[in-house]
Amino acid sequence: MKQIINEEFGGERPLYKSEDLLLRGVTIHAGESSIKECRNIRAEECRFEGKYVFWENDGVECTGCLFTESARSSAWYSKNLHYKDSLVEAPKMFRRAHNITLENVKMPNAEETFWDCSGISLKNVEIQNADYLFMHSENIEISDYKQDGNYSFQYARNVVIRNAVINSKDSFWEAKYCTLYDCEINGEYLGWYSSHLRLVRCHITGTQPLCYCDNLVLEDCTFGSDADLALEYSTVEATIKGHVLSIKNPTSGHIRVESVGEIIIDSNQKQPADCVIEILNKE
Repeated sequence: MKQIINEEFGGERPLYKSEDLLLRGVTIHAGESSIKECRNIRAEECRFEGKYVFWENDGVECTGCLFTESARSSAWYSKNLHYKDSLVEAPKMFRRAHNITLENVKMPNAEETFWDCSGISLKNVEIQNADYLFMHSENIEISDYKQDGNYSFQYARNVVIRNAVINSKDSFWEAKYCTLYDCEINGEYLGWYSSHLRLVRCHITGTQPLCYCDNLVLEDCTFGSDADLALEYSTVEATIKGHVLSIKNPTSGHIRVESVGEIIIDSNQKQPADCVIEILNKE
């Protein structure tokens, strides 16, 4: 493997079409497409300032690297990417990329990242300013995760998340086959129009959660004091611990809840209108 150590590059395509290359302590200054159409690239303790760094690459491993805010849109149309112990300040980092692994990574400005991607694995990742995250992406596994940013996981498919705090308005809209374990999900209008969304031992806050859902499953979940008008027009099988402020017009299924402030069933309930709501702790 060829090595480049403690050097600096700038301009357009300085390392274009490189293969089997180790970069250590390298700085990529302003410019475009510095490491484009490359194969088997390892970067250690490098600094990336230019945009479009790793476009159309196959096999990129970054360890201890910094992507500054100006290194936006750096990993598009690429596959087999592994980022570890790194700081990614750049927005729009991953688009139409496949087989992406992030470990011990912080992304403080991750807006519009992970669009149209597949095969994503995140472990011990912290993401902020992440509006429109994971749009139209699929086959995602996440653990030990924290996220701040709205409209996340819209249209996502085949997602498994464990031990996460997700602060996101309008998350999981029209998502399919998503399962969350031991998560805290904060934000308004959670999961609207989703299909086969399953929440296990999760805590849910925000107004009007989980409406218009198809085949929704809740297992031993809890609701915050602001989670009102829940489950409207949803087909649901649910076991809810603690108190729910209000449940409105679920369509069908079975809801077991320890206590509920108000059950609203009115003429707007949709057919088959046969949902059973069972209060477990009746006084």
